[in-house]
Amino acid sequence: MDTTQANKEAGVGSRKLFENEKIIVWDFVLRAGEETPVHTHDHSYMWFAVQGAPLQIYDEHGNDVGLFPVPTDGVFELKVQDGTIEVMSEIGKGVKVPAKHKAKNVGDAPYREILVEWK
Repeated sequence: MDTTQANKEAGVGSRKLFENEKIIVWDFVLRAGEETPVHTHDHSYMWFAVQGAPLQIYDEHGNDVGLFPVPTDGVFELKVQDGTIEVMSEIGKGVKVPAKHKAKNVGDAPYREILVEWK
């Protein structure tokens, strides 16, 4: 399945692995050179980078808001508040991006993360 199409259908991840009243768990894959559609994060979340890559982040209008290098085995915690995502984890601490955005894998290998949203 084309990952871009899966993202359009699934929301913030490529494939929903689990959901209950407290969390949603996503498997997220982005091939080299591929980008997500514009999407919105409504919940704070964390992720584990199974395979890292540099991700270029764009706001909903296509404006570049920065490069986010994600190392393999990196663990990230992100707080969503008032339309902004703030990185709370040690890696990337203090970085802020719009909650409505898209991301592009600008590396030369696939990117994969397991993302957990708190409801």
